[in-house]
Amino acid sequence: MHHFLTQLPKAELHNHLDGSLRINTILKLAKKNKVKLPTFNRDELSSLLINDENCKSLKEYFIPFDISLSVLQTEEALEQSVFELLEDVKKENVKYLEIRFSPILHTQDGLSLDAVVEAVLRGKKQAENIHGIKSGIIICGLRHIPAAQNFELAQLSVKYKNKGVVAFDLAGEELGRPALDHIKAFDYAFQHNLARTVHAGEVDGAHSIYDAVHGLKANRIGHGTHLYQDNDLLQYIRDKQIPLEVCLSSNLQTKAVSSLENHPIQDYFKKDIIVTLNTDSYLISGTTLTKEFELAIKFYQFSKEEVEKLTLNAFQSVFLPKDEKQDLIQNAKDEIRVLFGNHK
Repeated sequence: MHHFLTQLPKAELHNHLDGSLRINTILKLAKKNKVKLPTFNRDELSSLLINDENCKSLKEYFIPFDISLSVLQTEEALEQSVFELLEDVKKENVKYLEIRFSPILHTQDGLSLDAVVEAVLRGKKQAENIHGIKSGIIICGLRHIPAAQNFELAQLSVKYKNKGVVAFDLAGEELGRPALDHIKAFDYAFQHNLARTVHAGEVDGAHSIYDAVHGLKANRIGHGTHLYQDNDLLQYIRDKQIPLEVCLSSNLQTKAVSSLENHPIQDYFKKDIIVTLNTDSYLISGTTLTKEFELAIKFYQFSKEEVEKLTLNAFQSVFLPKDEKQDLIQNAKDEIRVLFGNHK
Protein backbone atom coordinates (compact mmCIF):
# COMPACT_ATOMS: atom_id res chain seq x y z
CA MET A 1 0.00 0.00 0.00
CA HIS A 2 2.89 2.40 0.72
CA HIS A 3 4.15 2.06 -2.86
CA PHE A 4 0.63 2.64 -4.19
CA LEU A 5 0.15 5.77 -2.05
CA THR A 6 3.57 7.14 -2.98
CA GLN A 7 2.65 6.78 -6.65
CA LEU A 8 -0.80 8.30 -6.14
CA PRO A 9 -0.94 11.79 -7.71
CA LYS A 10 -1.48 14.24 -4.87
CA ALA A 11 -2.10 17.91 -4.20
CA GLU A 12 -1.57 19.58 -0.84
CA LEU A 13 -3.33 22.74 0.28
CA HIS A 14 -2.05 23.28 3.84
CA ASN A 15 1.70 23.36 4.35
CA HIS A 16 3.78 25.83 6.35
CA LEU A 17 7.18 26.67 4.86
CA ASP A 18 8.79 27.38 8.24
CA GLY A 19 7.68 23.96 9.47
CA SER A 20 8.95 22.04 6.47
CA LEU A 21 12.70 22.60 6.20
CA ARG A 22 15.31 19.88 5.90
CA ILE A 23 17.22 19.46 9.17
CA ASN A 24 20.53 19.44 7.29
CA THR A 25 19.57 22.75 5.68
CA ILE A 26 18.83 24.29 9.09
CA LEU A 27 22.28 23.23 10.27
CA LYS A 28 24.02 24.51 7.13
CA LEU A 29 22.19 27.85 7.13
CA ALA A 30 22.90 28.36 10.83
CA LYS A 31 26.62 27.75 10.34
CA LYS A 32 26.77 29.90 7.21
CA ASN A 33 24.91 32.86 8.72
CA LYS A 34 26.28 32.46 12.26
CA VAL A 35 22.86 31.75 13.75
CA LYS A 36 22.90 30.27 17.24
CA LEU A 37 20.97 27.00 17.54
CA PRO A 38 20.12 25.14 20.79
CA THR A 39 22.43 22.39 19.49
CA PHE A 40 24.37 21.56 16.35
CA ASN A 41 24.03 17.82 16.95
CA ARG A 42 21.67 16.54 14.27
CA ASP A 43 19.88 13.96 16.43
CA GLU A 44 19.44 16.37 19.33
CA LEU A 45 18.14 19.06 16.97
CA SER A 46 15.70 16.57 15.43
CA SER A 47 14.25 15.78 18.84
CA LEU A 48 13.72 19.50 19.49
CA LEU A 49 12.13 20.16 16.10
CA ILE A 50 9.87 17.18 15.50
CA ASN A 51 6.63 16.98 17.46
CA ASP A 52 4.92 13.70 18.29
CA GLU A 53 1.82 12.55 20.18
CA ASN A 54 3.44 13.67 23.44
CA CYS A 55 3.05 17.31 22.41
CA LYS A 56 0.49 18.81 24.81
CA SER A 57 -1.03 21.82 23.01
CA LEU A 58 -1.03 24.13 20.01
CA LYS A 59 1.12 26.53 22.00
CA GLU A 60 3.72 23.81 22.58
CA TYR A 61 3.45 22.74 18.93
CA PHE A 62 4.60 26.23 17.89
CA ILE A 63 7.86 26.17 19.94
CA PRO A 64 10.07 24.50 17.28
CA PHE A 65 9.15 27.19 14.75
CA ASP A 66 11.41 29.63 16.61
CA ILE A 67 14.36 27.45 15.61
CA SER A 68 13.44 27.14 11.95
CA LEU A 69 12.53 30.82 11.65
CA SER A 70 15.94 31.81 13.03
CA VAL A 71 17.61 30.55 9.83
CA LEU A 72 14.97 31.92 7.44
CA GLN A 73 16.01 35.56 7.59
CA THR A 74 17.88 35.90 4.28
CA GLU A 75 16.66 35.89 0.69
CA GLU A 76 18.96 32.99 -0.15
CA ALA A 77 17.63 30.88 2.74
CA LEU A 78 14.01 31.51 1.74
CA GLU A 79 14.62 30.75 -1.92
CA GLN A 80 16.55 27.58 -1.10
CA SER A 81 13.97 26.32 1.40
CA VAL A 82 11.05 26.74 -1.01
CA PHE A 83 12.99 24.99 -3.77
CA GLU A 84 13.98 22.09 -1.49
CA LEU A 85 10.45 21.65 -0.16
CA LEU A 86 9.07 21.37 -3.68
CA GLU A 87 11.93 19.04 -4.63
CA ASP A 88 11.09 16.82 -1.63
CA VAL A 89 7.35 16.56 -2.26
CA LYS A 90 7.93 15.83 -5.94
CA LYS A 91 9.49 12.52 -4.80
CA GLU A 92 6.11 11.35 -3.46
CA ASN A 93 4.27 12.46 -6.60
CA VAL A 94 2.79 15.67 -5.24
CA LYS A 95 1.78 17.52 -8.41
CA TYR A 96 0.77 20.79 -6.77
CA LEU A 97 1.61 22.30 -3.39
CA GLU A 98 0.28 25.44 -1.76
CA ILE A 99 2.99 26.79 0.53
CA ARG A 100 2.00 29.24 3.23
CA PHE A 101 4.12 31.56 5.31
CA SER A 102 3.92 34.95 7.02
CA PRO A 103 6.43 37.39 5.50
CA ILE A 104 6.49 39.48 8.67
CA LEU A 105 8.23 36.60 10.50
CA HIS A 106 11.18 36.81 8.09
CA THR A 107 12.06 40.48 8.60
CA GLN A 108 14.05 40.12 11.86
CA ASP A 109 17.36 40.88 10.14
CA GLY A 110 16.10 43.76 8.03
CA LEU A 111 14.55 42.17 4.95
CA SER A 112 11.61 44.10 3.52
CA LEU A 113 8.26 42.35 3.09
CA ASP A 114 8.66 42.61 -0.69
CA ALA A 115 12.13 41.08 -0.59
CA VAL A 116 10.79 38.15 1.44
CA VAL A 117 7.93 37.45 -0.97
CA GLU A 118 10.12 37.81 -4.05
CA ALA A 119 12.68 35.35 -2.64
CA VAL A 120 9.92 32.79 -2.04
CA LEU A 121 8.58 33.32 -5.56
CA ARG A 122 12.06 32.76 -7.02
CA GLY A 123 12.29 29.42 -5.20
CA LYS A 124 8.86 28.48 -6.52
CA LYS A 125 9.78 29.38 -10.09
CA GLN A 126 13.11 27.55 -9.93
CA ALA A 127 11.42 24.34 -8.72
CA GLU A 128 8.82 24.56 -11.48
CA ASN A 129 11.52 25.10 -14.12
CA ILE A 130 13.77 22.27 -12.91
CA HIS A 131 11.28 19.72 -11.52
CA GLY A 132 8.05 20.64 -13.30
CA ILE A 133 6.12 20.85 -10.03
CA LYS A 134 3.42 23.49 -9.76
CA SER A 135 2.82 25.48 -6.60
CA GLY A 136 0.96 28.45 -5.19
CA ILE A 137 1.93 30.77 -2.37
CA ILE A 138 -0.42 31.68 0.48
CA ILE A 139 0.49 34.68 2.64
CA CYS A 140 -0.55 34.36 6.28
CA GLY A 141 -1.83 37.07 8.52
CA LEU A 142 -1.35 36.25 12.21
CA ARG A 143 -3.95 36.35 14.99
CA HIS A 144 -1.54 37.73 17.59
CA ILE A 145 -0.30 40.80 15.68
CA PRO A 146 -2.12 44.15 15.34
CA ALA A 147 -4.92 44.32 12.79
CA ALA A 148 -3.07 47.11 10.97
CA GLN A 149 -0.14 44.79 10.27
CA ASN A 150 -2.45 42.11 8.91
CA PHE A 151 -4.05 44.73 6.67
CA GLU A 152 -0.57 45.48 5.33
CA LEU A 153 -0.06 41.76 4.70
CA ALA A 154 -3.38 41.62 2.85
CA GLN A 155 -2.23 44.51 0.66
CA LEU A 156 1.04 42.67 0.05
CA SER A 157 -0.89 39.53 -0.96
CA VAL A 158 -2.99 41.46 -3.47
CA LYS A 159 0.14 43.12 -4.88
CA TYR A 160 1.54 39.70 -5.80
CA LYS A 161 -1.82 38.17 -6.70
CA ASN A 162 -1.04 37.36 -10.32
CA LYS A 163 2.63 36.67 -9.70
CA GLY A 164 2.35 33.45 -7.69
CA VAL A 165 0.42 34.41 -4.54
CA VAL A 166 -2.93 32.61 -4.66
CA ALA A 167 -4.58 33.39 -1.30
CA PHE A 168 -4.53 35.15 2.07
CA ASP A 169 -4.74 33.23 5.36
CA LEU A 170 -5.07 33.81 9.10
CA ALA A 171 -2.87 31.60 11.29
CA GLY A 172 -1.52 31.46 14.83
CA GLU A 173 -2.83 30.82 18.34
CA GLU A 174 -6.61 30.56 18.01
CA LEU A 175 -7.90 30.68 21.60
CA GLY A 176 -8.67 34.19 22.81
CA ARG A 177 -7.71 35.77 19.49
CA PRO A 178 -10.92 36.25 17.47
CA ALA A 179 -10.72 36.18 13.69
CA LEU A 180 -13.15 39.10 13.51
CA ASP A 181 -10.42 41.40 14.87
CA HIS A 182 -8.88 41.12 11.40
CA ILE A 183 -11.98 41.57 9.27
CA LYS A 184 -10.62 44.65 7.45
CA ALA A 185 -7.68 42.70 6.06
CA PHE A 186 -9.98 39.98 4.76
CA ASP A 187 -12.45 42.49 3.36
CA TYR A 188 -9.54 44.00 1.42
CA ALA A 189 -8.59 40.57 0.03
CA PHE A 190 -12.24 39.86 -0.82
CA GLN A 191 -12.73 43.21 -2.55
CA HIS A 192 -9.63 42.53 -4.66
CA ASN A 193 -10.81 39.06 -5.68
CA LEU A 194 -8.09 37.21 -3.76
CA ALA A 195 -9.00 33.80 -2.34
CA ARG A 196 -9.15 33.36 1.44
CA THR A 197 -8.46 30.46 3.77
CA VAL A 198 -8.58 30.69 7.57
CA HIS A 199 -7.23 28.46 10.35
CA ALA A 200 -10.40 27.89 12.36
CA GLY A 201 -11.97 25.29 14.63
CA GLU A 202 -8.56 23.71 15.15
CA VAL A 203 -8.47 23.98 18.94
CA ASP A 204 -11.35 26.46 19.32
CA GLY A 205 -15.01 25.64 18.77
CA ALA A 206 -17.34 25.73 15.77
CA HIS A 207 -18.03 29.44 16.43
CA SER A 208 -14.50 30.12 15.20
CA ILE A 209 -15.36 28.43 11.89
CA TYR A 210 -18.59 30.44 11.73
CA ASP A 211 -16.61 33.68 12.07
CA ALA A 212 -14.16 32.56 9.39
CA VAL A 213 -16.91 31.71 6.91
CA HIS A 214 -19.37 34.53 7.57
CA GLY A 215 -17.06 37.26 8.85
CA LEU A 216 -13.86 36.67 6.87
CA LYS A 217 -15.61 35.10 3.86
CA ALA A 218 -13.28 32.10 3.84
CA ASN A 219 -13.26 29.97 0.69
CA ARG A 220 -11.60 27.12 2.61
CA ILE A 221 -11.10 26.26 6.27
CA GLY A 222 -7.76 25.25 7.74
CA HIS A 223 -8.39 22.24 10.02
CA GLY A 224 -12.10 22.73 10.89
CA THR A 225 -11.74 19.94 13.44
CA HIS A 226 -14.60 21.12 15.67
CA LEU A 227 -17.17 21.70 12.93
CA TYR A 228 -19.23 18.81 14.34
CA GLN A 229 -20.26 21.07 17.26
CA ASP A 230 -22.66 23.00 15.00
CA ASN A 231 -24.74 20.78 12.74
CA ASP A 232 -26.42 23.73 11.02
CA LEU A 233 -23.03 25.21 10.11
CA LEU A 234 -21.84 21.77 9.00
CA GLN A 235 -24.75 21.54 6.57
CA TYR A 236 -24.03 25.08 5.33
CA ILE A 237 -20.37 24.22 4.67
CA ARG A 238 -21.42 21.05 2.89
CA ASP A 239 -24.01 22.86 0.74
CA LYS A 240 -21.65 25.74 -0.09
CA GLN A 241 -18.89 23.20 -0.81
CA ILE A 242 -16.32 24.87 1.44
CA PRO A 243 -13.37 22.46 1.69
CA LEU A 244 -11.66 21.49 4.94
CA GLU A 245 -7.86 21.29 5.03
CA VAL A 246 -7.49 18.36 7.46
CA CYS A 247 -4.10 17.65 9.10
CA LEU A 248 -4.34 14.37 11.03
CA SER A 249 -0.87 14.15 12.61
CA SER A 250 -0.86 17.81 13.54
CA ASN A 251 -4.34 17.59 15.08
CA LEU A 252 -3.14 14.80 17.37
CA GLN A 253 -0.01 16.74 18.30
CA THR A 254 -1.86 19.98 19.11
CA LYS A 255 -4.52 18.02 21.02
CA ALA A 256 -7.22 19.24 18.68
CA VAL A 257 -8.24 15.58 19.07
CA SER A 258 -7.43 13.25 21.96
CA SER A 259 -6.63 10.38 19.59
CA LEU A 260 -6.80 9.66 15.87
CA GLU A 261 -9.62 7.21 16.57
CA ASN A 262 -11.66 10.20 17.76
CA HIS A 263 -10.93 12.41 14.76
CA PRO A 264 -14.13 13.49 12.94
CA ILE A 265 -12.67 13.17 9.42
CA GLN A 266 -14.57 9.98 8.60
CA ASP A 267 -17.85 11.48 9.76
CA TYR A 268 -17.24 14.60 7.67
CA PHE A 269 -16.34 12.49 4.65
CA LYS A 270 -19.51 10.40 4.96
CA LYS A 271 -21.60 13.58 5.28
CA ASP A 272 -20.18 14.75 1.94
CA ILE A 273 -18.02 17.54 3.31
CA ILE A 274 -15.11 18.24 0.93
CA VAL A 275 -12.29 16.78 3.03
CA THR A 276 -8.65 17.10 1.95
CA LEU A 277 -5.55 15.58 3.56
CA ASN A 278 -2.55 17.74 4.41
CA THR A 279 0.69 17.63 6.42
CA ASP A 280 0.57 21.08 8.07
CA SER A 281 4.38 20.91 8.44
CA TYR A 282 6.57 18.16 7.01
CA LEU A 283 9.38 18.54 9.52
CA ILE A 284 7.68 19.79 12.67
CA SER A 285 4.82 17.30 12.37
CA GLY A 286 7.28 14.56 11.35
CA THR A 287 5.15 13.45 8.44
CA THR A 288 4.66 13.36 4.68
CA LEU A 289 1.51 13.51 2.59
CA THR A 290 1.89 9.80 1.85
CA LYS A 291 1.99 9.11 5.61
CA GLU A 292 -1.21 11.13 6.09
CA PHE A 293 -2.96 8.93 3.53
CA GLU A 294 -1.59 5.86 5.31
CA LEU A 295 -3.08 7.11 8.59
CA ALA A 296 -6.44 7.69 6.89
CA ILE A 297 -6.48 4.10 5.67
CA LYS A 298 -5.21 2.62 8.94
CA PHE A 299 -7.59 4.44 11.28
CA TYR A 300 -10.68 4.99 9.11
CA GLN A 301 -10.47 2.10 6.64
CA PHE A 302 -10.79 4.33 3.58
CA SER A 303 -11.10 2.18 0.45
CA LYS A 304 -9.08 2.79 -2.72
CA GLU A 305 -12.11 4.49 -4.24
CA GLU A 306 -12.39 6.76 -1.19
CA VAL A 307 -8.66 7.49 -1.37
CA GLU A 308 -9.21 8.53 -4.98
CA LYS A 309 -11.99 10.88 -3.85
CA LEU A 310 -9.76 12.33 -1.12
CA THR A 311 -6.96 13.11 -3.54
CA LEU A 312 -9.31 14.53 -6.19
CA ASN A 313 -10.95 16.67 -3.49
CA ALA A 314 -7.59 18.41 -3.07
CA PHE A 315 -7.08 18.95 -6.79
CA GLN A 316 -10.61 20.35 -7.07
CA SER A 317 -10.01 22.75 -4.16
CA VAL A 318 -6.76 24.38 -5.31
CA PHE A 319 -6.62 28.17 -5.58
CA LEU A 320 -5.89 28.31 -9.31
CA PRO A 321 -7.67 29.69 -12.39
CA LYS A 322 -10.30 27.30 -13.75
CA ASP A 323 -8.33 26.19 -16.82
CA GLU A 324 -5.18 25.40 -14.82
CA LYS A 325 -7.26 23.57 -12.21
CA GLN A 326 -9.04 21.51 -14.87
CA ASP A 327 -5.71 20.49 -16.39
CA LEU A 328 -4.46 19.34 -12.98
CA ILE A 329 -7.66 17.39 -12.30
CA GLN A 330 -7.66 15.68 -15.71
CA ASN A 331 -4.00 14.74 -15.47
CA ALA A 332 -4.58 13.34 -11.97
CA LYS A 333 -7.59 11.31 -13.16
CA ASP A 334 -5.60 9.89 -16.07
CA GLU A 335 -2.73 8.92 -13.77
CA ILE A 336 -5.11 7.38 -11.22
CA ARG A 337 -6.78 5.29 -13.93
CA VAL A 338 -3.41 3.80 -14.92
CA LEU A 339 -2.36 3.36 -11.27
CA PHE A 340 -5.58 1.57 -10.32
CA GLY A 341 -5.24 -0.64 -13.39
CA ASN A 342 -1.80 -1.72 -12.19
CA HIS A 343 -2.97 -2.36 -8.59
CA LYS A 344 -6.12 -4.43 -9.07
